[in-house]
Amino acid sequence: MFLAVRELRFARSRFALMGAVVALIAVLMVLLSGLSSGLVNDGVSGLRRMPVTAFGFAEGTRVDGAFSRSVVDAQQVQAWRGQPGVEAAEPFGNVLVNAHSGAGTPIDLALFGVRPGSFLDPAPADGSRLGSADGLVVSRTLLDAGLRLGDTVTVDRTGVRLTVVGATADQRTFGHVDVAYLPLDTWRRIHTGADAEATAVAIRAREGATLDLAAGDAAAGTTSMTLADAFATSPGYTAETSTLTLIQVFLYAISALVVGAFFTVWTINRRHELAVLRAIGASRAYLLRDGLAQALLILLAACAVGVLAGVGVGALIAGGDVPFALETPAVLTAAGLLITLGLLGAATAVVRIATVNPLAALGAQR
Repeated sequence: MFLAVRELRFARSRFALMGAVVALIAVLMVLLSGLSSGLVNDGVSGLRRMPVTAFGFAEGTRVDGAFSRSVVDAQQVQAWRGQPGVEAAEPFGNVLVNAHSGAGTPIDLALFGVRPGSFLDPAPADGSRLGSADGLVVSRTLLDAGLRLGDTVTVDRTGVRLTVVGATADQRTFGHVDVAYLPLDTWRRIHTGADAEATAVAIRAREGATLDLAAGDAAAGTTSMTLADAFATSPGYTAETSTLTLIQVFLYAISALVVGAFFTVWTINRRHELAVLRAIGASRAYLLRDGLAQALLILLAACAVGVLAGVGVGALIAGGDVPFALETPAVLTAAGLLITLGLLGAATAVVRIATVNPLAALGAQR
């Protein structure tokens, strides 16, 4: 560590420049992580917060847009209730609609039709649960946008009037549209008018039980998928997450190349000094440890500065209209990957130390 610290002090301007580049990459990592989490929350938070193990859709339904294409009946729901390991199975309705408030303000809603009193019926943080046929429990974000308890919401095209009776404690959205829960019978009036129909079968497994989805599908004539797999049914979810993941992968690769290139040049410039150290008895392991410790110190300091700056910028962004959510595990994972890949990039350069010939010190200045 003596040589590493000494060089950090001696060439502090060059190492500061390198640290600034890594810090900027860390800022980008934090912002991308927050944007990715925000988009996921804005796309599927309504599904994520449902106490559901899996959904059963109409047989042969494609994953993309399954909630807009699937129709199931009461017999299929009953067939799932009789499957081993199933604690409860309920009909679930999902439809995207345009509506307007009593003041005439346009509102886009993802209507979740549930049977009042079932495990799908949400417990509101404000107001009351679903009870009356025209009741509506809305996402907290709709209250933040100006809707109030007791307000009337009219669904366009059908003219069905609903009254806001409650609000959830958190954001619940589907396909970047705010979720509103209503009784399943009312949902049927808006969607199809058929008494026995729903979009999917919402299935909850008993605690500790593993569902045999294939057997359930065979018995009920459905195509089922787990709750996590159902996220892909949200409009744009797969495209958005894939794009952001690809950007993050490229940014990680760039960080490894940048750190590796810097230490490659730095190692070449100090080849003579390293050869002298080898000539006076320093082991290869010592020089390798010293070089990697130097890289680690830079990466740790730069990442700490970059993450703090990214969190500060993210706090400002989160208050606006951009879907942005900072999650501690995601930020720590991004920082850990940046440090790890940076060390790998530095290791490819520092490994040159192991090949330094002590005799090179005798003629290095010629």
